[in-house]
Amino acid sequence: MTDGKRTPWVVGVSGASGTPYAAAVVRGLLAAGESVDLVVSRASRLTLLDETGIAFRDAHWRADLEEWLGRGADGKPGTFAGFDLDGVRYWGAGDLAAGPSSGSYAVKGMLIVPASTACVAGVALGLSKDLLQRVASVTLKERRRLVVAVRETPLNGQTLKHLVALDEAGAVVLPASPAFYAGATHIQDLVDFVAGRVLDAAGVPHGLYRRWEGELGSARPRE
Repeated sequence: MTDGKRTPWVVGVSGASGTPYAAAVVRGLLAAGESVDLVVSRASRLTLLDETGIAFRDAHWRADLEEWLGRGADGKPGTFAGFDLDGVRYWGAGDLAAGPSSGSYAVKGMLIVPASTACVAGVALGLSKDLLQRVASVTLKERRRLVVAVRETPLNGQTLKHLVALDEAGAVVLPASPAFYAGATHIQDLVDFVAGRVLDAAGVPHGLYRRWEGELGSARPRE
């Protein structure tokens, strides 16, 4: 919030594998007291259904989002609770007249997590074929923070060129690459590391992972 006015982060979810990353980022934003404008692409609904069994529906987005955010990275329901969805606004992927499609709509920036190679290409080329790509283009033209958490491996030359183009346009290219120095003991720890790095890039405080403090072995359990 800024001076009592709602100024959200836009979270765009593309069709790449990695819907637990998106859930962790949204939970982190809400925990930090941030507002969220959510855009879920059509392709990402298929991924979400495959990875979690949740059918994300426009007419029931609030209940579906609550179920999604409540799941752990291992798919277990009810792992997380207590998040307030009053700060979340949902926009359909086909709604090109949505608020965030205009530069005059005040937002802090946009986090695309996960970002598929198709999404990366669309944003890099300025295609704006759906609301997610349109908001990303607006974010760049307005010189706002854009974090692109690309989730694909291996990467071909064309995608690498698109990622370089995004970097040159001012975006933060953040591969969804978990690290192990933070003492991960569960799949959720690896997901939270990536989500935490996304929030770091956005300048949003969080406690999702243990930071490096310059001491070798500090993350290992004490015997």
